[in-house]
Amino acid sequence: MSTLNVDGLFIIGWMYLPPHDPHVDDPMRFKPLFRIHLMERKSATVECMYGHKGPHSGHIQIVKRDEFSTKCNQTDHHRMSGGRQEEFRTWLREEWGRTLEDIFHEHMQELILMKFIYTSQYDNCLTYRRIYLPPQSPDDLIEPGLFKGTYGSHGLEIVMLSFHGKKAKGTKITGDPNIPAGQQTVEIDLAHPIRLPDIESLSNFSELSRIVLEVEERVRREQQQQQQEEEGVQGEKGQEEVLQPGAAVPEGDGAEAPEEEEGAVAAQTPSPCPFVLPGGIASRNEDYPRTCRACFYGTGLIAGHGFTSPERTPGVFVLFDNDRFGFIWLELQSFSLYSRIKVSFQNAEAPSQDAFDEMLKNIQLLTS
Repeated sequence: MSTLNVDGLFIIGWMYLPPHDPHVDDPMRFKPLFRIHLMERKSATVECMYGHKGPHSGHIQIVKRDEFSTKCNQTDHHRMSGGRQEEFRTWLREEWGRTLEDIFHEHMQELILMKFIYTSQYDNCLTYRRIYLPPQSPDDLIEPGLFKGTYGSHGLEIVMLSFHGKKAKGTKITGDPNIPAGQQTVEIDLAHPIRLPDIESLSNFSELSRIVLEVEERVRREQQQQQQEEEGVQGEKGQEEVLQPGAAVPEGDGAEAPEEEEGAVAAQTPSPCPFVLPGGIASRNEDYPRTCRACFYGTGLIAGHGFTSPERTPGVFVLFDNDRFGFIWLELQSFSLYSRIKVSFQNAEAPSQDAFDEMLKNIQLLTS
């Protein structure tokens, strides 16, 4: 994620990076990517700031509205005398705050190496597209915005939380070799709150799994019923029966009233209740809050390397406070903790809900 800042005669592109894993509450890190030096007579020079050898020649091209690309003209400035091994160790120290000797888990070593290869292949040519911050409504469960989240061995990633009626979406702004940026990492069903068991029962993973799977089945039946009703409405089209003005509307099965009642739960702010992760749930950060305000049924997106065989799996969205939430991935038996990015971004608000929705659709299509 990057921003543009004007500093005198310079326009500087900054890359914002999450803190070192798993310190999700730490502030963001940032480093310069490129610099545009504005000269007299409407001319300018572009410098690439990537690497460890100082500014060097670069190029910038406007692709279209809200999109531009940069290219380095001297990629040798990105290389180190010790070769790829030195570059990897330096990247590991800067991006993860670790050395190779600190990482004992073989699977984690493999994922980190994949991420290094994935990111370093784009260090000489990058494309930038405008993203909007999500619009805010008084009915939102919490303030929408950008959050840092733990993703197991992938480290910390940036996620945008936005609200869409009775749904909330978490969209990846930064990605990994499994789920790329732009994809919807979690979806929360605000119409289906989950009442957690007492703290003793909650520590049992089987009990939580039973509760979530029961809600998943209820959601499946409701979706099936809604589909049948829509098909029935389509079949009735063409008939001449219409309700006259002032006629009484036939009563249905009462399904709509419970939905409104459930949806109202999202706007409430109940008192905090005790929370503990069930046994067997892996968490990169054990320093998670021990009380929560609300829980909702949700789904999380998982996939193989290269975004192969993607599927949505059930889980639990846990709201801790206005700045932190979590997600329990039932199938992966893991927990992600998210903390709000407290950085003020200028001129980043979406002009309308439609413009924001269109942006979400476009960035998802880029990696679908």
